[in-house]
Amino acid sequence: MERVAELHRKTKETDITLCLNLDGAGLITQDYPIGFMTHMLRTFAKHGLFDLDIRARGDLEVDQHHLVEDTGIVLGQCFCRALGDKRGIRRAGSCLYPMDETLARAAVDISGRAFLVFNGDLSGVPLLAEAAVSPPPGASPEGYFSGAFQTGTIEDFWHGFAGACGCALHLDILRGRSDHHKIEALFKAAARALRQACEIDPRGAGAIPSTKGILGESPAPGVVV
Repeated sequence: MERVAELHRKTKETDITLCLNLDGAGLITQDYPIGFMTHMLRTFAKHGLFDLDIRARGDLEVDQHHLVEDTGIVLGQCFCRALGDKRGIRRAGSCLYPMDETLARAAVDISGRAFLVFNGDLSGVPLLAEAAVSPPPGASPEGYFSGAFQTGTIEDFWHGFAGACGCALHLDILRGRSDHHKIEALFKAAARALRQACEIDPRGAGAIPSTKGILGESPAPGVVV
């Protein structure tokens, strides 16, 4: 059975369409107006071996918070939907990921109970972009962001993800200097932990991995608005 989900979420602040394949090859197609987040989403897909197709716009004239947080929400909703009743999955996963001077740790339990612990140890200083994000051929340049990335939105992203996915997610930086490395190492660690948690356990005999016999409620099919 294919574990695929597609959602369109449109509000007065953001418009996001995302398609997720849990059993992919790490391929990504994106039309996303924040350069640093395109890098993080590409990293997440590659290390989790998730296929992603994402198209997004947001009110970047306000700031980046709405779009980054809502991206986490839609991604989490797609995980929840693609997992269905979570029958046969490993459920929990973890990863300790080194990236040069940085060491990141991620642990996840797809329990149906949402909780985030985020210790990113970020400085709060924006990451400066040297050039604008170039829109794809044929696309309007309107809405593409050039300038600093607001690192504080990373916690908002993961908060939105954990809430929508229905998972307990712990993200910690154990050591590090560069905010870029800290954020990227967290995305890599989270992707690998989620990949492990979402994998089908051949010894699980197709059972739901819980003594309760249920792991949260599966969302109803359809478009989320």
